[in-house]
Amino acid sequence: MSVSRRDLFKLSVAGGVALGLPMEYALAGGEDSLSERLAESALPKPYTLPFHRPPVISPVRSDSTTDYYRVDMLPVLADIIPGYKTPMWGYNGEVPGPTFRIQRGRPSVVRMCNHLPSVHPELDYTPWTSVHLHGSASLPQYDGYASDLSNPEQWKDYRYPNTQQARTLWYHDHGVHHTAQNVYMGLAGQYHIYDALEQSLPIPHGDYDVPLIVSDMMFKTDGSLLFNNRDDDGLFGDVIAVNGRPWPVMKVARRKYRFRILNGSISRSYEWYLSDGAPMHVIATDGGLMPAPQKMTSFRHGVAERYEVVIDFAKYSPGQRIELRNRSPKNSVNYTNTNKVMAFEVTGDAFDPSDNEVPATLYPGSPPMQWAESAAVATRKFDFGRSGGQWTINKTTWEDVVKSKFKKVLASPLTDTVEVWELKNGSGGWHHPAHIHFVDFRILSRNGKPPMAHERGPKDVVYLGENETVRVLVGFHGGRGRYMMHCHNLGHEDHDMMAQFEILDPLHAADDPFSDRSHSGPETDL
Repeated sequence: MSVSRRDLFKLSVAGGVALGLPMEYALAGGEDSLSERLAESALPKPYTLPFHRPPVISPVRSDSTTDYYRVDMLPVLADIIPGYKTPMWGYNGEVPGPTFRIQRGRPSVVRMCNHLPSVHPELDYTPWTSVHLHGSASLPQYDGYASDLSNPEQWKDYRYPNTQQARTLWYHDHGVHHTAQNVYMGLAGQYHIYDALEQSLPIPHGDYDVPLIVSDMMFKTDGSLLFNNRDDDGLFGDVIAVNGRPWPVMKVARRKYRFRILNGSISRSYEWYLSDGAPMHVIATDGGLMPAPQKMTSFRHGVAERYEVVIDFAKYSPGQRIELRNRSPKNSVNYTNTNKVMAFEVTGDAFDPSDNEVPATLYPGSPPMQWAESAAVATRKFDFGRSGGQWTINKTTWEDVVKSKFKKVLASPLTDTVEVWELKNGSGGWHHPAHIHFVDFRILSRNGKPPMAHERGPKDVVYLGENETVRVLVGFHGGRGRYMMHCHNLGHEDHDMMAQFEILDPLHAADDPFSDRSHSGPETDL
């Protein structure tokens, strides 16, 4: 197995991987690999498999201030396509991983243990990992910095402050070069922060508050995953899975449900709509509750974005089915049933009638939505594009960051300030879901026009469409140290569309992303 010069250089600088381990940077071919694709006739028919809700994880212990969790990354044989066993990787052996339910203001420590094989059984790379709690204002050393690696049989304690307003976050792998493969193998799960305001609203809670992780997959004739990255453009599967189940059907009562929809795909974006044209109410975005709900009959959803959506099933008769469908945005690769997502089968079962509203006001005091553009202390421009066969930001790559010994930054904002960042995609051939770590932001404009209705809430990912320029107002409150920004089309990220910025605090030294490395050998007490 070959080791690319880029991998050798990056890993020797990072010091995170023994160079003798087998690995390979270029892992997937182009369309030729589709000859291994499982026939469509072997796939389950849409809406024939039952819906699955991921389990909620419990802490292994708690003290007066902190909850402690342990998560093992493990190989698992998953039941996805009936009649086949699919080798995948799961957090605690679950695909997707278990859901965290966290009370705002109560810190958590999550021990992540890498018990993955030393080499991927088919793609021949070493599955080092770096866990990113996406949307968390974590310190740099606990943020899932791409080059802060845990190798197989290493472990690391990630410390999360959980001080932000109620929101839907998600945790996923972020290991350099192999994020796409590791997430595709199953390393993703949701993480919910609750607070008193969110809990006091009469929106659906409890059993009627449902996580949905939507992803697309493709399978080989033996049932294993087919990784076809289309020459680094992106991965587009022919199976749409929700919480690891292809096109499931969920039984619902005749009332409102709240769905926390995460686009957990590697590259695919979606445009949601209900099969009967009924409206949905978007009540929250990446960073939590919107000031007011937005009534939508369809809306666009990029990779890694989270939207909380309320659907009302009260008007339907028992036995009716309503489908959540997909109109694919431009430059997606579509197959026979990628326009279908899941179905809801209405029952006549009794239900709890409480928390069954969409109030006209949700959270008008959301901090990012209160920031004034006039308070911005700087305006910066970032160009997402392709140069020399690589995906770049301002014509730089993560390799440039590594060559600088992780010092090269594209911006150095001051802590507790806000800035205007102008994100540009000058291509008509692809779109980029742009993610900025640590921060919340609000969208000021899209091509000079107001943001779309569904994205008028606090965000940390923005859909940067073909030939679009999006201006966002970014807050750096409480931050210090180096953080990443990148395209969340994971094929683009891995090849090599990542950069970093550094939040400067004149009164305190910056935290180093490498200041708390992973451990080998016996574990200490948690």
